[in-house]
Amino acid sequence: MAGLIETFIGPRVPIEELRRRRFHYLAPGVVLSIARLCLLVSIFLPYWMMELQAPQYPDGLHVEAYVNRLVGDVAEIDGLNHYIGMRPLEDAAQLERTLSIAMLIVLVIAIEGALYIHTKWAALIVLPVIVFPAFFLIDLHFWMHTFGQNLDPAAPLSSSIKPFTPPVLGVGVIGQFKTIASMGPGLLLAWCASLLTIVGLVLHRRAYRPLHDLKEPVTT
Repeated sequence: MAGLIETFIGPRVPIEELRRRRFHYLAPGVVLSIARLCLLVSIFLPYWMMELQAPQYPDGLHVEAYVNRLVGDVAEIDGLNHYIGMRPLEDAAQLERTLSIAMLIVLVIAIEGALYIHTKWAALIVLPVIVFPAFFLIDLHFWMHTFGQNLDPAAPLSSSIKPFTPPVLGVGVIGQFKTIASMGPGLLLAWCASLLTIVGLVLHRRAYRPLHDLKEPVTT
């Protein structure tokens, strides 16, 4: 059992080696700790922002999507969407929003765990952190496509609007309406966490792979 645990967590750094090359071994932890902080702070910031421009709203309508809630002119936009047969925004990604906070905390803990694992398993543990920002955008696109392509034919203006997929990022035009969507600061921090995690893994491998190789038996 002890052998399996050691195989998983990897060799420890000898005290003398750590004193001699302290920064070499601390660098992965510093970078991963910054990634962890970025991900944690992102929970409190909007991940996605959208402005809807319409003739009757000269200042536009704005929605900000946090990982667990929507804020802004949600009711007004739902009122406009009702006329073209689109479902309310709150109906989208209900499961994802319910689990989001717990999921992000798990990702933060995963980065923390990778600090103590000196084997290739560290990369597998933090893989969800790396792909999370892309997953968020893909999931958002899925719901945009689902809502836009399944309009209620009984809606008052259903005959004047063909099914469409609102863009997740950038500018979209639907009839007399224009949408401008962009990543929020929360998602940008999540991307920073993803990139920093990759950098941390590279430094992690450079620091601990030589120690792992020394533990492997030499065959002839």
